Amino acid sequence: MGNKWYDHIRLKKLDKYIIKKFLGTYFFAIALIIAIIVVFDYNEHIDKFTTTNAPFSAIVFDYYVNLLPYYANTFSALFVFIAVIYFTSKLAETSEIIAMFAAGVSFKRLLLPYMLSAMLIALMTYGLSAYIIPIGNKTRIEFEVKYKKKKAVESARNIQLQVDENTVAYMERYEARTNTGYRFSLDKFEDKKLVSHMTARTIIYHPEERYKWTAKNWTIRELSNDKEIIRADMRAPLDTIIKIEPGDFMVTYGQQETMTSPQLSAYISKQKARGIANIKAFEIEYHKRIAMSFAAFILTLIGASLSSKKTKGGMGVSLGIGLGLSFSYILFQAISSAFAEQMPVYLAVWLPNILYAFIAVYLYRRAPK
Repeated sequence: MGNKWYDHIRLKKLDKYIIKKFLGTYFFAIALIIAIIVVFDYNEHIDKFTTTNAPFSAIVFDYYVNLLPYYANTFSALFVFIAVIYFTSKLAETSEIIAMFAAGVSFKRLLLPYMLSAMLIALMTYGLSAYIIPIGNKTRIEFEVKYKKKKAVESARNIQLQVDENTVAYMERYEARTNTGYRFSLDKFEDKKLVSHMTARTIIYHPEERYKWTAKNWTIRELSNDKEIIRADMRAPLDTIIKIEPGDFMVTYGQQETMTSPQLSAYISKQKARGIANIKAFEIEYHKRIAMSFAAFILTLIGASLSSKKTKGGMGVSLGIGLGLSFSYILFQAISSAFAEQMPVYLAVWLPNILYAFIAVYLYRRAPK
């Protein structure tokens, strides 16, 4: 009875020891690699910062303060893998894992603190990507457009969208700089019959008041039974409320990265209902946030299974294989996302996780028990 009580306490201490090692190595790896990224990024863009007269405070607080969590979250899967491979290989090299097995700790039980750590990282990663980082991205992207001269979308052509269930709008062209649309039409239907047709040579959006538009050189045809009523004015503008805004049909640089996950979900649903086709980037961003968080469990299992055995080549072999797998995972994720046009978005984003889950199961079965 006493031995069981002692073993119970000892295993709890072991859990805390592994969690401390895991998270400590993870955050150290983040700090190290992020420092390297900042140095390279600053050297690459120092000329642009100088020629555009970017203020030092804006470079630090608007750009780098918001860039660091963005990159940390983007490469979180890599950091997880490095952390697990590094500290588990050290445990194996010093025969600590052998001692754990000798004390009656199974490999399955040994994985518990690993998975608890992975769960904490996954929750943190998702919370940052879904709610916190998008807020900082707004400031960062504004800085990039202003001082790094990232090209902003200023116009759109051949815009057709469904305003509501029975109303369809069309614009031949829209210019963001002047908030002006050209060759506008608005069709309303009842029981699949056209009851109103509005046209305007130009229509101007008022950003200070949501959904407010001013039509110029306009004509409205109203059809009821066999009658047709035409109203038109080539001089006096017509103020009207149309439930569309430029953000519904113009995708600006990095727009999907500035939305929280609830905002992304609502935006995707609204655009699908309106028949908008250019929402792939938003769907990829939404699913990628979930997939990247879940990847912490898969890569932790791969790393622990791969490095828990003492090898002749030492830590370098495990670390080399681990880095190869982690970089291949990131590369595969980028490639599969690029094929989202040819397959369902959720499948393209989750395909790396599905493939590497099989690798994780295979390595787990081959791990020392």
